[in-house]
Amino acid sequence: MLVYVDDIIVTGSHGAEGVSTPLASTITFPTTGPFSDPTKYRQVVGALQYLTLTRPDLAYSVNKVCQFMHAPLEAHWDAVKRILRYLQSTQDLGLHLRPMTLYSLTAFSDADWAGCPTDRRSTGGHAIYLGSTLVSWKSRKKRTVSRSSTEAEYKALADCTVEIVWVLSLLSEIGFSLTTAPVLWCDNIGATYLAANPVYHARTIHIEIDYHFLCEKVAAKTLSVQSKTFHFL
Repeated sequence: MLVYVDDIIVTGSHGAEGVSTPLASTITFPTTGPFSDPTKYRQVVGALQYLTLTRPDLAYSVNKVCQFMHAPLEAHWDAVKRILRYLQSTQDLGLHLRPMTLYSLTAFSDADWAGCPTDRRSTGGHAIYLGSTLVSWKSRKKRTVSRSSTEAEYKALADCTVEIVWVLSLLSEIGFSLTTAPVLWCDNIGATYLAANPVYHARTIHIEIDYHFLCEKVAAKTLSVQSKTFHFL
């Protein structure tokens, strides 16, 4: 994997200094001219997508630059180069798989609200741990606009629940049994109330039906949703 990272850095960046974060905390893309080599942009970003399979710390930033594959600007290429500079200073980072005797599943979900300045759609993400080992993660821009931060967080919880159910199925198939039901944490107490209340009302009637999959799993005690303050995105 280190050789793969080196190849990406050589392809997209030439001797730039490393940085401590893959993106600025308040990322904006000013209107600039089109990038001169869109094929190179797609090549480097595609390689970064593959790298997120073992580098969850890149998931959000790579998701961000993937949104401009069709017509990248110079500003978007600058963001890609920052990711490469971050890789340059963190090549030794990776996942650590630790032995365990008790198996429990814990997940963390988070979302911004109207984070995209263009279409006002939110970006959500989650991380799922088996014991202390990270086994699944994702960062993805939502398909629809959320009318509140609670709705954005609720949708992120639903997407995470789908992944939890898949992980549970996989664990069952290979013979692992959990000691307790999975716990899904989020930092929006309103979203936890919606997850525990399957009754449709004015705040949820417009939300796509598939997101209410979350309520079904909470009611069946497949998992529990709890509120906690943390920083994920």
